[in-house]
Parts: sequence; C-alpha cells; structure tokens
Amino acid sequence: MTQVQDVSGAMTSMEKRATISLASIYSLRMLGLFMLLPVLSLFTEQMPGSTPKLVGLTMGIYGLTQAVLQIPFGLLSDRFSRKAIIVIGLLLFLAGSIVAALATDIYGVLLGRALQGCGAVSAAVMALLADLTQEVNRTKAMATIGASIGVSFGVAMTIGPVIAHHYGISGIFWLIAILALMAIVVILFFVPNPQKISIHRDAEYIPSELSSVIKNADLLRLNYGIFALHLILMASFVVVPLLMRDAGLLAGKHWLVYLPVLVTSMAAIIPFVIIAEKKRQMKKVFVGAVISLVIANLGFVLFHGQLIGLIACLWVFFCGFNLLEATLPSLISKTAPGDLKGTAMGIYSSAQFIGAFIGGASGGWLYGELGPTSVFVFSAGVAASWVLIALFMSPPRYLANLLLSLQAIKPERGAEFSRQLLAINGIEEVRLHFEETTAYLKVDSQQLDKNELNIFLKQWQ
Repeated sequence: MTQVQDVSGAMTSMEKRATISLASIYSLRMLGLFMLLPVLSLFTEQMPGSTPKLVGLTMGIYGLTQAVLQIPFGLLSDRFSRKAIIVIGLLLFLAGSIVAALATDIYGVLLGRALQGCGAVSAAVMALLADLTQEVNRTKAMATIGASIGVSFGVAMTIGPVIAHHYGISGIFWLIAILALMAIVVILFFVPNPQKISIHRDAEYIPSELSSVIKNADLLRLNYGIFALHLILMASFVVVPLLMRDAGLLAGKHWLVYLPVLVTSMAAIIPFVIIAEKKRQMKKVFVGAVISLVIANLGFVLFHGQLIGLIACLWVFFCGFNLLEATLPSLISKTAPGDLKGTAMGIYSSAQFIGAFIGGASGGWLYGELGPTSVFVFSAGVAASWVLIALFMSPPRYLANLLLSLQAIKPERGAEFSRQLLAINGIEEVRLHFEETTAYLKVDSQQLDKNELNIFLKQWQ
C-alpha cells in the first residue's frame, strides 16, 4: 500500500510557519552580509595596517570559511539536533560580527570576517526545512527562501552605505550582531520542532553521491558559472565603491546609485525570465546574460574614471548578475536527477563561496599591484571564459521536481509502480528510495495532468 499527498495540495499552517520563519533566518543573516558589500572596501581602506591586498582578502575570507564548513555543518545536523547546529552556527556568526565591530585595525576585521564565515548554517537550515515540509510542498518552500534572499540583497545594497555613513563600518557589524541575535530568537521560539530528523536527497548533501555529481559535465559547467559569477562580483566591489568616491560621489550617497540601478535592472530582466522559462529559451537568455558581464567589465575598463560611465556599466552588470542569480539555481534543479539535487546544490554552493573568496583576494591583489583597470580586465576574461563554456552546455530539460511520499510500498512492486508512473504524460523520470519511502520524479509541468496523477495514486492506496 502507498500513501501519498494530493499533489495539488496547499501548505498546512505549520508548513507556512516553518517556511516563513526559516526564510526570515536566511534574510536576517544575508541582510547583514550584503550590507557590507558596497562599503567594506571604502571603510577598511582607511584602517591601520590596511593595504589593497588585505582589503580584498577581508572581503573574500568569509567565502573561504563558509565553503569549508557548510557541508560539514549540514552533515552534523543529520546526526544531532538541527536547531542546535543552527544556533551554534549563528553564535559563531554573532561572535565574528562582534570581533569585527571591536576591531581597531584591518587584521581584526579580517579575523571577524573569517569567524563570520564559520557560521555556515545554510545546509542545516535547508535540511530543517525539508524535515518540516511535505514532499509535494518542499519546492515551493525552497523558492520562498530563494526569493527572501533576493529581497535582502536589494535592501542591503541600498541601506548599507547610509548606515556606514552615519555609524561607520563598526556600526554595520554591530547591526549584523543584532540581526544574528534576532535569528537565534526565531530558531528557538518560532521555528516548529520536527517530529524526526530524516535524510532528504532533494535538500541535503549525500557524500556517497559526490562522484555521480562530479561526473556530470552539465552540472560542472553550472558550478563553474556560479564560481565565476561571485568571483567577478567580489573582485568588482573591491574597487567600484572606491571609484565612485573618487569620481565625486560621497560614500553616504552611494545608495542614490544602488537603489535605482537595482530596481530598474530587476524590472528589465523580468521579460527575459519569462522568455527563458515560459518560452523555453533558457540557453539563449543564459548565454546573453553572461555576455552582458563581459560588456559591463569592458565598459568599466573604458569608463571607470567617469561617474556616469560607472553607473551605466553597473546597470548592465546587475542586469546580467540578477538574471544569472535567478536562472542558475533553476538550471541546477532542471539538470540534476531528482535524488541528487541536494548533493548538486551543496557542491554548487561551495563553488559560489570559493569564487567569492578568490574574487576578493585576487581583486585586492590586482588593484594594489596594477590598478583598477586590471581588476576589470581580469573579470572580463573570467566572464569570457564562462561564455565559451556556456555555449557548449546542453539545452536544459524543462523539468520540475516532484516528490511523492511512499509509506508502505513493497520493494518488489517498485518496478511496476515506476513503469505505471512513467506511462503518465509529463512524467519523465522516476527514482524510488525505499529506505526513505520517497519517490523522486522529474516532470514536465506543462504536460503533466495533476488530476490524472492523483487518480493513479489513489489506485495504489
């Protein structure tokens, strides 16, 4: 016998509470981190002991410790209390923020940033979300968290320069510490307690599946993409705030650039997202977005001494960046088999953080040794290499993930169950994991008739 949820069902009140509260933890944490991006190089440049190399390293070091520890934290949460691991991570993040806030030289901020990165709770939060949501609602819950991160980025980039102008870089670190405390309160008192800790292949890294993901050439291309994207972002923001200041825009007024640039670039990419997803032109839109990064960085090379030129290039950059930030996770989800999605996302996230570390370190080194033009030439070269790689990517399968809860199906009936599922129009892939009582499906949402699927599932009850 198989028991399943209605695949058209809505979230329960507990699932909504879990999703909103866990999304708020992500938002509180990321809001603080993103506020530093447009101001960290501006304010640490003036600190005792500061050099361009150390400024870049300070910006990127968070990514190194995050990349090293995010998967171990997720694995620890499988063995111990999810909430306890998340609280420990947030306490490390809080401690790093306080160390940086109290720092009197660049080395103290560097240490604080490294300690902040040690609070690598993302994987544990996603695992807890999976514990608290039904299989059929999990993708929706994850999308909510993704949207919250995007909103946090836009808000933080706008308010970061204002807060730093009035309270200095230490003020931002103190605010980050307060946000970390708020996140701890949320995890302790608002996030529901899971009935049990389970392994969820769609949300968690599975060490035994590492080789399967590494061997997937299309996933490797996407991993290189997120590595390159955050390398370029971090390298660019070592110097872009400094150049805007040198072009005559006071640091406290940088928000007057970031707010309209981010809002209008987000609006500009909406038609392209629709074309990519609804019209199924993902590869063309994706390659075009990467090309826009090349154009933006070449523009920075030519016009970095002019404020208007900087703003125009920044707008082109964020058009490409925002579009790629939206499409890359979608491509990972489309490309990875349903039961490898969590492992694929774990490796993808590690590549992102490593890119941020190398971007900050290399951007600072290049700026100190060869000047700002070299940073943009380097970034344009990385983006150009990504264009070449993206051109050879396979056109994505426009398939969504769907999970079914299988509570009592016997393994000997698995082949028959899979065969009948695959006969339903729109279902392209079925993977059964009896030890998890979960079926991982890849479906074409435009072709799948959910009523037909629900009728089929009732026949197995």
